[in-house]
Amino acid sequence: MSLMHLAQLNVAHLRAPVDSPALAEFVALLEPINDVADRAPGFVWRLKASEQDPTATTIHDYGDHLLVNFSVWESLETLWNYAYRSEHLGVLRRRREWFLRMAEPYMVMWWIPEGSIPSLAEGMARLERLKAEGPSPRAFTFKDSYDSNEAVSRPAAAEARK
Repeated sequence: MSLMHLAQLNVAHLRAPVDSPALAEFVALLEPINDVADRAPGFVWRLKASEQDPTATTIHDYGDHLLVNFSVWESLETLWNYAYRSEHLGVLRRRREWFLRMAEPYMVMWWIPEGSIPSLAEGMARLERLKAEGPSPRAFTFKDSYDSNEAVSRPAAAEARK
């Protein structure tokens, strides 16, 4: 059986354009917080808009004010530790200053074979699946999580390994 990694996507609706003074403090925090992620135990990969500009946000077709965070981790525990037991938590606690409250799921996770990197389109589709069908091994949250063994036994993970 191959080792599985955890993919995670979360989105947030900005209160203002990313280059506005209202978001200047958030933008200033991007580089140090991304550096914390990059150095965190269990971190594998994250989507970067630019290798040269650590404050650059990803350009996509999902709306100008939608900020995307997309990464891969060795385990649920390593992602949890970064999100809730590192300097990231301080920034997370301030999210209402920069982002609108969302009434629907804004974060999704799923298991992928080690060494694979999912596409942003797949991540957005997983988020839509979570919204439409609720948590499952194909799209889940911290609250309703599935371990990698459950995901491996499901057809979607088997197809991804091919």
